[in-house]
Amino acid sequence: MTPAPDHERVESRAISTPAGRNVTAQQPRPRGPRRVGIAEDHNLVARGLMGLLHAAGVDAVLAATVPGLLHIHRSQARLDLAVLDLRLADDSSVTDNVHALRQAGLPVLVLTSAESPALLREAARADVLGIVRKSLTEGEIRDAVLEALHGRPVTSLEWAAAVDGDPLIQDAGLTEREREILGLYAAGVPAKAVARATGLSAGTVANYISRIRAKYTAVGRPAASRVDLYRLAAEDHLIEGRE
Repeated sequence: MTPAPDHERVESRAISTPAGRNVTAQQPRPRGPRRVGIAEDHNLVARGLMGLLHAAGVDAVLAATVPGLLHIHRSQARLDLAVLDLRLADDSSVTDNVHALRQAGLPVLVLTSAESPALLREAARADVLGIVRKSLTEGEIRDAVLEALHGRPVTSLEWAAAVDGDPLIQDAGLTEREREILGLYAAGVPAKAVARATGLSAGTVANYISRIRAKYTAVGRPAASRVDLYRLAAEDHLIEGRE
């Protein structure tokens, strides 16, 4: 395919918010127009995704490499999300690319053809909001990007399979009660509601959450935020993710 240009911009209107989840959750609210940066070196794929986002009312910029995307982010157009292909023309590593984007304050959603199990496992170990296949329908890809734009992790069969096949991702050894509490809390249920549902006090639930974080940190899977807990709960099949 023809390589994508170093960068290209599409202007449009404010985004359309997707439907919320069926839980009482404290979700981030949209705050004006959002802009997505796409790191993709295949012109046809890149233009197709930009068209999807444009139709959904989302601004988009394109770069063939992560350094190119970061240059746009810092000097031309502040971005709210990076959509990253796992294979780029500069042969950069997935880990390095995700780290550079996260260091710049950008959440990352992986969009991939899923041809390499090794790259999928590397992406699953990185700090990404989700892994989405390019073979999904246009509507599914669009919805995944909109979810990520609102800071919500996007779970998928590819993410789960990559985690299951990765010997480097260790079990945190949660008890049944800890698994129950994490499944509720990570899905967005407030701590007080978790307490009511489990018959525990709010303070006891808070102690459970602290122990859960400590257990994940001990096996090299830190969970500093609620989004991290959601991702870890999805990886460990404690909540039902989107397929």
